[in-house]
Amino acid sequence: MRIVAIALVLILIATFAFAAEPAHGEEGTSTFLGLPTWIWKFINMAAFLGFLVWALKGPVKSALAARHEQIRKEAVEAKERRERSEQMASEISARLAKLEEDVKTIRERAQSEGERQKREMIAAAEAEAKKILQGARNEVDSRLKAARQELTEYAGELAGGRAEQLLREKITDADREKLFRDSLTEIEGARS
Repeated sequence: MRIVAIALVLILIATFAFAAEPAHGEEGTSTFLGLPTWIWKFINMAAFLGFLVWALKGPVKSALAARHEQIRKEAVEAKERRERSEQMASEISARLAKLEEDVKTIRERAQSEGERQKREMIAAAEAEAKKILQGARNEVDSRLKAARQELTEYAGELAGGRAEQLLREKITDADREKLFRDSLTEIEGARS
């Protein structure tokens, strides 16, 4: 508003300066429709200033006010968008932090589960190895018993065969008769 007042004062000063100058080639003041030219210039200037004041107060002011209101609305909308974007950014940050925590938890769980499965597999392998070792021991024991029995039988057969051979070689017919009589005597004693 100060600028408009300063502009009006400068225009009035310029108007009076033009009014004081005589027109070119004439002595005195010139007139138009019976009024001096400076009055017409002043009326013209006043009309222009009136139009300028009307334009500045009316359409220009309303246009500036509308533009101001539009800028204010856009600033409010920008502020709201910024707040929403900051809220979204904080939500995304929170989600990322949660996801990182979930990933960490899953990794720890997977690692502990892997360790547990490893221990279970080692325990199962050790149990299976013990079963196999026990089975092998049982197989060795049963084969050893069978071999001992077979060896005992074979030794008995060999001993019997050798005893028979020795008896044939060393027993005479008289010894055989004596053995036969002794057996008969034992049988008769058993019957009575």
